[in-house]
Amino acid sequence: MPLRKLARSRSGGAAALVAAGILLSRLAGFVRQRVFAHYLGTSAAADAWTAAFRIPNTLQNLLGEGVLSASFIPVYASLRARGNEKEARAVAGAVAGLLGLVTGAFALMGIAATPWLLNAIAPGFDGATRDLAIQLVRIFFPGISLLVLSAFCLGVLNSHHRFFLSYAAPVVFSLAVIAALLFGGHRHLGQFPLAVVSAWGAVAGAALQMAVQVPTVLRLLGPGTRISLGRGNKDVAEVVRNFLPVVAGRGVVQLSAYVDAAIASEIGLGTVAAFGYAQLIYTLPVSLFGMAISAASLPSMSASQADEGAEEKLRAQLASGLRAIAFPVVASVVMFLAFGDVLCAALFQTGRFGPSEVRYVWLILAGSTVGLLAATMGRLYSSAFYALRDTRTPLLFAVLRVTLTLLLGLVCGLWLPRLWGVPRYGAAGLTASAGVSGWIEFFLLRRALARRVGKAGVPAGLLLRLWASAATASVIAYGVRLLLERAPLPRWVLHPVPLAVAVLGTYGTAYFAITLLLKVPEAHAMLRRLLRR
Repeated sequence: MPLRKLARSRSGGAAALVAAGILLSRLAGFVRQRVFAHYLGTSAAADAWTAAFRIPNTLQNLLGEGVLSASFIPVYASLRARGNEKEARAVAGAVAGLLGLVTGAFALMGIAATPWLLNAIAPGFDGATRDLAIQLVRIFFPGISLLVLSAFCLGVLNSHHRFFLSYAAPVVFSLAVIAALLFGGHRHLGQFPLAVVSAWGAVAGAALQMAVQVPTVLRLLGPGTRISLGRGNKDVAEVVRNFLPVVAGRGVVQLSAYVDAAIASEIGLGTVAAFGYAQLIYTLPVSLFGMAISAASLPSMSASQADEGAEEKLRAQLASGLRAIAFPVVASVVMFLAFGDVLCAALFQTGRFGPSEVRYVWLILAGSTVGLLAATMGRLYSSAFYALRDTRTPLLFAVLRVTLTLLLGLVCGLWLPRLWGVPRYGAAGLTASAGVSGWIEFFLLRRALARRVGKAGVPAGLLLRLWASAATASVIAYGVRLLLERAPLPRWVLHPVPLAVAVLGTYGTAYFAITLLLKVPEAHAMLRRLLRR
């Protein structure tokens, strides 16, 4: 079997499991956000909740899934591939101990420094909104620490090719928050008390998310695993060496997110919350396709580095993964641009979230499409570097991207919109400018990796067929939308959910049919999988 087909067959099933788990967790997240929108909308309480969650969430982003994937999985998977199970268990125990120590310390410091942290991320908050945000941050911090430890469980499960549980576990987090919102709403709590109750629900959800993974992790690690700090262990030292550059890279990314949040808080009331709603949508393709394929590929790419022909295998996996990412993400970009309002209305329009909020979130979503393809494919390039035990090259390019994002964000998010008298349009300027920086990072990653293992990318002819298919499908779906909106149909047909099912269903079906006609290999592979079922 050719290497490319072999790579596709090995990673396809794993990527499907990751994608299935992510899809379940994201669907639960959408339900959670819809319930949140129903009770809190884009109110001051929603702004405070969204900004407050972002502060301790930095701890999860700095020490959680992506960082552990880059530093822990390559070492742990390589040890297991060579049959060194005892050493692998020692590394796992040490990483668990170090994470527990570090997250506990950061949580305590974060609780103490909350007022100053809030000044940095949301300087536009004052009065009761600021007081609420401070209270929420202090509630969130312990829960986020538990989510970091949950990410350690994910690293172990992925290394053992147990992909579904780790990515489906966040479902229980969303269910806990939903339960808290429904409880508070049923008791007719005010918006500020309801925000506090839902924050405690998030802490309970974090504990449940870790708890559902722990039994399987303990069984996989075996009885010989001991929690330690890994002193004198060279493999643990390598994990730490790889860990630090990735943490630094995550740190500069979080700095960029903080600046975006600070700019958003200056744009106007409701912008911070609107960013949260839009982010839930535009990160779905990144997670569902970029993360799924990258996460499924990393353990096997890492384990294969000891084999003969490692560079050729890595190149084959990379090329296959990039094509698999481009096929759905190109469709997502066009869908967000053409039908973002239909999607936002179906997901969030209820209660305090009305048509004007839908249009504003769509504006932010449209800006995010600029860099969506670069963000998803860039994840796979970064994973390839991590498999090569190189965490410094992605760090260098991440710093450059963040620097550009900061500069462009200030110009496109604040200065130009105010100069033109449309300050609220700065929300779209922020997401679009981040996309431009993302493309620069993508091209740098691709060029640097080509120097290491050779060129691997998506053929220009395939991209042209994908864009043409998506554009044609959007015209067909738009015709269906006009027909439904102008025809004398019952009012329930034009409800956001049925309308979205009809329009987006037409778009997806048309895209799939056109790519089949244009002989896109990924479309035919999907058809074969469907027929086998």
